[in-house]
Amino acid sequence: MSTTTSTSASRPVSASSSLMQDVPGAFPESSSPTTSFPTVSTQQSLSQAVHARRAEYTRPHKIRIRVGTWNVAAFKGTERDIGGWFVDGKGVTGQLAGLKLAPSTESRERDEAADQSALDKREAVSEQEARHTRTQSTLPKGDPGSLPGGEEVGLYVLGLQEVIDINSPTEALRPYTDPSASKKFKKAVQDALPAGYTLVAEQQLIGMLLLIYAAPAVASEVNSVSTTSVGTGVMGYMGNKGAVTARLVLGETTRLVFINSHLAAGVDKGALGRRNWDASQIVSRTKFDPIVDSMGATQTSGEVVGDEDFAFWFGDLNYRLEGIPGEDVRRLLMLHTRNEYDLSQRSAYKIDKELSTDADATKPRVADRTSIDSNSSSRFSSATTANQSQSSLDTLGAPESTLDPSSDLASLLTTLSSLLPHDELHQQMDQRKTFHDGWKEGPINFLPTYKYDVGTVGVFDSSDKKRGPSWCDRILYRTRRDILAFESKVGEEEDAKRRDEDLMAKGVDQAAADEEVLYDYDPDTDAADDDDNDYNEHSDDDDDSNIVITKAGFEDQIELEYYTAHQRVLSSDHKPLSAVFLLKYDAVVPELKARIHQEVVRDLDKAENEGRPSVTIVVDRYHPSDPEPSDTDPATFEGVNFGNVKYGQTKRRSITIANTGQVPATINLVDRPVSKGQTAGTTPSWLRVKFDRPRAEDGSCHHGRGTYELEPGDACSVELLLRVTDLHLVKALNEGVETLDDILVLRVENGRDHFLPVHGFWLHSSLSRSIDRLIRIPEGGIRKLQHQRPNGSRGKDAVSDDSPVKWSAPRELFRLTEGVEDLVERAIAEWDMVRSHEMEGAPWELHAAWPFAEESWTLTDSQMRDKLRGEVIEALDTDTPFEAAFPQEIPPMQRLEILSEVLLLFLRSLTDGVITETVWAKLEPKLTAYEKAKTQPPLEVQRGVVQELLSSEPYHNISFILITSMLARIDSEITSSTRSPEHTAQSRTNTSSRASLEAPTSTHPKATLRRKTWSRQVVEHQDDRRCHLALIFSEAMIRAPEVTKEKDRNSLRHRKARVVEMFLPSDVDRKGQ
Repeated sequence: MSTTTSTSASRPVSASSSLMQDVPGAFPESSSPTTSFPTVSTQQSLSQAVHARRAEYTRPHKIRIRVGTWNVAAFKGTERDIGGWFVDGKGVTGQLAGLKLAPSTESRERDEAADQSALDKREAVSEQEARHTRTQSTLPKGDPGSLPGGEEVGLYVLGLQEVIDINSPTEALRPYTDPSASKKFKKAVQDALPAGYTLVAEQQLIGMLLLIYAAPAVASEVNSVSTTSVGTGVMGYMGNKGAVTARLVLGETTRLVFINSHLAAGVDKGALGRRNWDASQIVSRTKFDPIVDSMGATQTSGEVVGDEDFAFWFGDLNYRLEGIPGEDVRRLLMLHTRNEYDLSQRSAYKIDKELSTDADATKPRVADRTSIDSNSSSRFSSATTANQSQSSLDTLGAPESTLDPSSDLASLLTTLSSLLPHDELHQQMDQRKTFHDGWKEGPINFLPTYKYDVGTVGVFDSSDKKRGPSWCDRILYRTRRDILAFESKVGEEEDAKRRDEDLMAKGVDQAAADEEVLYDYDPDTDAADDDDNDYNEHSDDDDDSNIVITKAGFEDQIELEYYTAHQRVLSSDHKPLSAVFLLKYDAVVPELKARIHQEVVRDLDKAENEGRPSVTIVVDRYHPSDPEPSDTDPATFEGVNFGNVKYGQTKRRSITIANTGQVPATINLVDRPVSKGQTAGTTPSWLRVKFDRPRAEDGSCHHGRGTYELEPGDACSVELLLRVTDLHLVKALNEGVETLDDILVLRVENGRDHFLPVHGFWLHSSLSRSIDRLIRIPEGGIRKLQHQRPNGSRGKDAVSDDSPVKWSAPRELFRLTEGVEDLVERAIAEWDMVRSHEMEGAPWELHAAWPFAEESWTLTDSQMRDKLRGEVIEALDTDTPFEAAFPQEIPPMQRLEILSEVLLLFLRSLTDGVITETVWAKLEPKLTAYEKAKTQPPLEVQRGVVQELLSSEPYHNISFILITSMLARIDSEITSSTRSPEHTAQSRTNTSSRASLEAPTSTHPKATLRRKTWSRQVVEHQDDRRCHLALIFSEAMIRAPEVTKEKDRNSLRHRKARVVEMFLPSDVDRKGQ
């Protein structure tokens, strides 16, 4: 489950973000900005120039951020405690919560004696527990609060878990989030906050709730708020586990991310791995909206976890104590908590009962745990020692001791230090399995926050399960500096590993063996001097390392002031946890930024006008090879005019691009603006662009893509080639739906865009039309009809359905079939005259589908074929003789190949086909029935069925007869040319995978047998020819619905070919002749 919402639009911190580069006409951002001002170069974008003067419109700010987390476990009445502990800082006991004041905080100056006096007047633990009910706050009466609260805090960030019962199937599987649970907690917090605090972000996912409130002065600086949810529970996506996250920007400079998560529960190894997996999923699936700044500039893409300057991860992370019995931990900690009670109270009795149970077995384990090697807890004790001067943690239940608590084996601090090495979270961080990339945590000087008996201050789970105490609830934080330090460390380790591997490959066991050691190194003595310089991703440093260079280039600082548990909150089995951070950051003053922005715009305009590159485009508007008039006057058209454009004809125009500026110019074509239905890209599909020089990037040849360099005074020539061959485009052009008009966009880097109109006048073609319209074209062809219409029939088809019928079948089809028949006869006759023993076999013998199969063509020059094909189509469109389309030197064989290709192209371009989809829908079931029948009907019966269906569309029927008659005549011509066995023996070879046929010349019985064999092979060759021709022409003539399965496609091809093949001369037909 993953959802994203966005509130208040706002200001991106990244001043270098490119915002409008994809819009034609925009000034692109340079890749080499200058950093000084007011010296503004033309390569510097507006945002970069404004950012360079950030010191002039930012002012230092300082706020406290209070982060609180609490698993309320769906207990009723927990909302009554929210305001007291979260806003007012109540419910903290110094003895059990390890409350510490950070150095240099303002709270150190308070009157500690007065504070202690106020704390002494608090309600006793026994009285507090005795009055515990769900109808009133469980906080101790008279508690003045121990942490900064009220107006001292600028941002209140609260993360709650289990605000509803997530174990309930009704709640866990609810398709929406119930807002009623969040309303009571929002009201409780709002009532406790000082007047003027506003809710700036909220997000709920099932039982997880994140609320962020800002002080009046801070709320105006909060922008670009984006919230999102990631579910990692059931099936990895349900919301019973996961996280709710918010990203906000303070003062347009500082990105803050707050993650409230509830990870998988359980104490086994599988649960530990699932917690790590949950955390990784939260990071990878959390996406934020792009940041918008005060000037309206928007990032080109959103952000993820890791892009922020400061991150806070808190919630019920559910990490437990590993490798130590839970009963031992309970008894060990209750030795300390029992001193909070009057020994006559019920809670004290519970604790004493627990401690007395199996005391003999427990004491050795307790003693063993409290004497854990100091090395295993060094990083915890060092963090404690750093703050020892501020500790209010005293030895419990004993007179004031002169021992340092960290050295006193009986102190709570020592007990906690002995337990922390067993904390799963710290173990996983050390092993780099989770939260290892810069996350850290303040010193843990408070009791585990889970699990307690509800209504008690210090009684750990006394139920039958007796769950072991754990620090399940945590508050982690990370700065941008921490992330970069970790990444740097990992990079150094990888480099060292590579060096070692390289040296190992050379036969050296260690990298150090290849270097000369200039001094001795003693790890016991020398390492101690370097401890302070080592990077520790878990602990907070006390030096100037809290200075963070933000993503926007500002210097911020963060300091953890408090990290403590609210032990005296009794309404849940978890204790609330809170941390207070002091954040120093630079904030943008909008009025100052607007003034600086205006100044930068003026300076940039001046600098760019003086130094930006400038080019001039000279268009070749006239072309001597295009004398025909077009619909646009080339003398007035401001662009590239291709004049009249025919099918398959390549039209060429050129433009010259000259650098008329004072600086080098980098130019390239960019994607042009397109409307719906148009093909995107730098050029339309019917146009190619070719520069006269290699690209600047790699020096390779190209077709208009890439960048090109022009020095001042230099010029380049660009050739534009227009050619229309796509049949779908021909149809659209014929009908006036499309035109040959477009606009090319030439971009000059750091200069302005140039828009170059391109125009061509389409001369209508007989291709891509229906038979119903082709029969209405009068003598003279479609071109004559087009010129007879007003304005050259611009914007509409030259032929309409209302035009009178002129022919029984398309005149173009009459001409093509007649031309093919004539040329087949001439080609065969010419071959018989010029053949010799050395020549390869005749094309119709080598290729069954000659002259319609591409592999049978003898004219292989593609440019010549394109030219001749275009001339033949032009002869069709203008109704002129085919003879004029061919030069005299082109032999009949090659003329036949071109005409055959045009015939197939013409048939494929018919929009309705010779056999329409409607007729095929009626014919196909009959063919299917014939296939399934045990006995095939006679061929004449099958032909009759086809003819009867075709008779419903007479013009299509006549067209079908024209084509099949032509194929029959071709078959007859080829058959007659191969009747002589002697001819076959001379001309046929083995290249068609058939055995060579030797003509019998004797009356011997063996010779007679050879004649019979030859006759049978000739019949097989004829049947093969019929099959190939039927396959080729059926695909061109018949329109049928598309099928997806290969088996169905093969069956469809077979049926379509069968329709054509049954009208070609068969062996039965030949015997009857």
